[in-house]
Amino acid sequence: MKSLTKSIRSKPVSCDAQVQLSLPVASALRDVRSAFFGLCINAGKAVLGAMMEAERTALCGPKGVPDAGRAAYRGGHTRSWVTLGGRRIAIARPRARATEAAELALPTFTWAARADPLNAATMAAMAAQVSTRRYRTTLDPLPESEVQCAVSKSAVSRRFVALSAERLRVWLSRRIEVALPVVMIDGIHFMERVVLVALGFDAQGKKHVLGICEGSTEKTQVVRALLSDLIDRGLDADAPRLWVIDGGKALRRAITGTFGASALVQRCQEHKRRNVLDHLPDELHASVGRALRDAWETKDPVLAQRQLERLAGSLAKNHPGAAASLREGLPETLTLIHLGIDEALYRTFRTTNPIENLNGLIAHYTRNVKRWRNGQMVMRWVGTALHEAGRGFRAVRGYRDMMQLVSALAQRVRSSFDVQSKVA
Repeated sequence: MKSLTKSIRSKPVSCDAQVQLSLPVASALRDVRSAFFGLCINAGKAVLGAMMEAERTALCGPKGVPDAGRAAYRGGHTRSWVTLGGRRIAIARPRARATEAAELALPTFTWAARADPLNAATMAAMAAQVSTRRYRTTLDPLPESEVQCAVSKSAVSRRFVALSAERLRVWLSRRIEVALPVVMIDGIHFMERVVLVALGFDAQGKKHVLGICEGSTEKTQVVRALLSDLIDRGLDADAPRLWVIDGGKALRRAITGTFGASALVQRCQEHKRRNVLDHLPDELHASVGRALRDAWETKDPVLAQRQLERLAGSLAKNHPGAAASLREGLPETLTLIHLGIDEALYRTFRTTNPIENLNGLIAHYTRNVKRWRNGQMVMRWVGTALHEAGRGFRAVRGYRDMMQLVSALAQRVRSSFDVQSKVA
């Protein structure tokens, strides 16, 4: 087969001369699988080379034309690397040196060699559950003649570690500049470690991941460390706020100790239901679950509490564990009813489902990790997962009633302060 070539005319930047480019189309077509991609690479490299040569000509003047006043001269070519398709591709870069021997930068090469596209491709691959070993297989195949780098398992791993560590550092140091009337806190476990996640909701019902904190358990000290970090970064400690938690005693103590009377706690009704049913035989699950649901759907908080206390009394003799579980923190399962919140917004904040769904996304994002080496690795992966999940956040159900909740919180906290002042 005769050699097949194609000529491209390109007008160089700031140069009147035209450059002839010859593309080895035949060699690119030898491998059917990489034919089109190989042709694109050859064309791209040829155009890139022409643009760099045009920039060198603008700096050094036409080749072979003596010029005593020139400010730079040609320095041959050297192998360099540019980013293309999630990898680094080798090219022959023309060099230009100033008369003082300092090498001059070519704008086209500076643009083509930047690492941003490579970093974006790496993070996108990790978000798509691609392991570092399989990263190379996700890229379009190159012709055998092309030299590439930055695609090995170790290179991808090092790049992801650096990118995720920097992203985590920036993310955990950013200021909290929005009012957050509702905050949820929950933990997600990684072997013997637990990461606490704080999720805030603004007055428009939009979600904001506020921070994370790593520890061995959900101890009060770990929760306080997370809350102190949020306050240091701008969370208003005096603003009326609803805290939705799963019922952990450490969470409750830390929130009350940090925010005092300005914090109202809504216990997750679903966690409470599970805890009660765990103490009961299977044949009672349906009837007790129905009684709990009926009480929590009552708009009158006094009637709801009376129904729950009556249920606890009926269980006390034969199932004291279930009765004790129901009575523990019972008023805090009714906080939203006391605030007059109902319909969609009530269904949103009566449980910790929003943050548990977020934890589910974290677990899915990190499922390919086989071994957690240390706490920093856990934090990097969780931070990256939260960053990716945040792109798909939407306003919560019932967001149109958020201002009603804000007003009710302010009124409730005001009333609490008035009662304390009279007692004092």
